[in-house]
Amino acid sequence: MASTEKCNKGRLVVHCPDRSGIIAAVSGFLHANGANILHSDQHSTELSGGRFFMRAEFVLEELGERLRHMMQVFEQNIAAPFDMRWRMHLSAERPRTAIFVSKADHAMLEVLWRWRRGERPMEPWAVISNHEDLRSSVEAFDVPFHHVPVLAETKAEAEAQITEILGDDVDLIVLARYMQVLSPAFVERYTHRIINIHHSFLPAFVGANPYKRAHERGVKLIGATAHYVTKELDEGPIIDQDVIRVSHRHTVRELKRLGADIERQVLARAVRWHLEDRILVDGNKTVVFA
Repeated sequence: MASTEKCNKGRLVVHCPDRSGIIAAVSGFLHANGANILHSDQHSTELSGGRFFMRAEFVLEELGERLRHMMQVFEQNIAAPFDMRWRMHLSAERPRTAIFVSKADHAMLEVLWRWRRGERPMEPWAVISNHEDLRSSVEAFDVPFHHVPVLAETKAEAEAQITEILGDDVDLIVLARYMQVLSPAFVERYTHRIINIHHSFLPAFVGANPYKRAHERGVKLIGATAHYVTKELDEGPIIDQDVIRVSHRHTVRELKRLGADIERQVLARAVRWHLEDRILVDGNKTVVFA
C-alpha cells in the first residue's frame, strides 16, 4: 500500500448504550464526509437494553488535514446524542509504548522483535527494569533502557521516578514479566493502558509461582493470560488466553519452558490488538474485534 494511502486511513471506535440507528448514524457520517469504509465490526451485548460496540476502518483523502474538524462534528452530531465513548485517529499513528521487565527476557524480546520486523505499529519509548540484567539486550534494539530499582521501602520513590520518565504521553505500558505489583495510584493514572502477561490461565493460580502450584495440583493444561491491569491483582479485563497440554511427566522447569512460549504468543497478540484499536473494555470484560 502506498504511503499516501496509509496516511489517508483512519479508525473509528465507539461504544454506547444500544439503540436503533447507531450503525446508520456512524456510517452516514463517514459517507457524508466522503469516506469509504474498508472494514466494520459491531457487537451488541443483549437483544435489547445492552451496550453497543463498533470498530470501523475507513479511507478518506487528506484525512490528516480534516481529522480535527471531523472529530468536532462527530462529537456534536453523533457522539453526544447517542451518549458515546469514542476515539478516531489516523491508522498510521505509532503509539508510544513502554515495556516493563525484570530478569526474564522472553516476553520483552518477542514484543521488540515483532516491532523491529514492522509487525507492531508502535514507537518504543523506553524499557524500564528493576534489574540491570537485560540492558545489553534492549540497547541492541536501539531502545532507551532505564534501570529503576524497586525495594519494598522505596516503591513509592521508584514509581515517581518511572512516572517522570514516562510522563503523560505514553499510550501503552507492557508488563513483560515485570514481577512487581503496581500501586493503585499508578494504575489509575494509566487506566486501560497497562497490559500484563500472567503466566497462568486466569482465574486459576492468581499471584506468584503459578507453575509450581500447577505442578503440585497435577494440572493437565497450563496457559497464559494477557489482561489490562486494575487495582485488584490479576483481576483486570482479560484480552487473550491460550493453553497447552501437559502431563505428570513434566517437571516445574519444563512447565516454565512450555509456558514461556504461550506467554510470548498471548502477549504479542494482545499488544497488536491494543495498538490496532481492536479492544473495547466492557466493565471487567473486553470486546475484541480480532
